[in-house]
Amino acid sequence: MITVIGSINMDLAVQMGVFPKQGETILGKEFQTIPGGKGANQAVAAARLGSEVAMIGCVGSDSFGETLRTVLQQEHIQTGAITSTSVPTGIANILIYNNDNRIIVVPGANYELKPAHIEAAKEIIQKSQMVIMQLEIPTETTAYAIKLCKEANVPVLLNPAPATNFDVQWMEDITYITPNETECAEIFGDDFDQVLEKYPNKMIITLGSDGARYFDGEYPIHVPGYMTKVVDTTGAGDTFNGALAFALIEGQSLDQAVYFANIAASLSVEKFSAQGGMPTLGSVYGRMAGVGE
Repeated sequence: MITVIGSINMDLAVQMGVFPKQGETILGKEFQTIPGGKGANQAVAAARLGSEVAMIGCVGSDSFGETLRTVLQQEHIQTGAITSTSVPTGIANILIYNNDNRIIVVPGANYELKPAHIEAAKEIIQKSQMVIMQLEIPTETTAYAIKLCKEANVPVLLNPAPATNFDVQWMEDITYITPNETECAEIFGDDFDQVLEKYPNKMIITLGSDGARYFDGEYPIHVPGYMTKVVDTTGAGDTFNGALAFALIEGQSLDQAVYFANIAASLSVEKFSAQGGMPTLGSVYGRMAGVGE
């Protein structure tokens, strides 16, 4: 089982043909409310591939919170450790223009996730094969969860986003870390080769359409991406992380798992919205085999 500890948001997505200048008002093309949050996205990615998944997080006692809980249940994700709070559900305002996106996150209830909630879900964590975390929750909660996972000997896959919430002291206790290029530069500096060599088989730097890189202890490894027609990049990194965790607990080598995750991410960008594009196991294996969708 994979347990995801993290954010649960409602994404408020606006598609536009022109990006507004400072002080400018434009007409957008389309508006949608879409289930999101990096934590929930990664949980859905892993569940859709076939993993048993539990989610630990907080939502508001509002319509968004009720909807998001229902969506996760429909994906066969265990929601018993999701707490409803008096603080409104977190949202992400996503501006989509020219096949790219800019995102503003308002944490809301996500910042109500406390160490006490992690302690209350201790049994779930202890029986997990891997725990996935991101950084859209309080840092003290992240630190507590990492400590608990270490004590229980449960591997942790940490996606350090947003990078400003990362504490380098966690590196000793996590099993895998998956920054993108921007996050890696902000946390560790931009000499990626040196950083990768310092954390062999632990740090995987994601490179978007170029795939991912890591160091295997002897050689730098570049696992290429899969060129595809991009519709929406939202959630590609979350798909990568959920797929990576799935592949690793299935017993794939790191090289195989990163390749698998790259393929899953390439499928995710071909459809609109983060969770909307996340693939099934059959779709990933179909692309790996060169079979059409």
